[in-house]
Amino acid sequence: MGGRDKGNTFYFGGTFRKAKYEIRRRRKNRNRKARAGNVTLFAFDAGQELSEHTAPYDALVHILDGEAEVRISGVSYSLAAGEAILMPANEPHALKATKQFKMLLTMVRT
Repeated sequence: MGGRDKGNTFYFGGTFRKAKYEIRRRRKNRNRKARAGNVTLFAFDAGQELSEHTAPYDALVHILDGEAEVRISGVSYSLAAGEAILMPANEPHALKATKQFKMLLTMVRT
């Protein structure tokens, strides 16, 4: 993301393990941010959700642990650890933790 990161590899394993689920609170850890986009780690407790909204950029949701329901333009998708889904720019979307889950959100600014 950005010129200084080009060609570098990043290890998120330590951050992933440290992110804790918190009851009644969504946890967000910004890992990398650049002009081209950003990568953010989220941890949700069961039942927590991110209300419907839109974003001006495409976003890739990669489920690292647990299970979630992702709604894009009114269509629901059930995702589990290891699965990913693209949320297109300007499409309404929301997320809900069907079980505790952690996700890596990658926003790509074009």
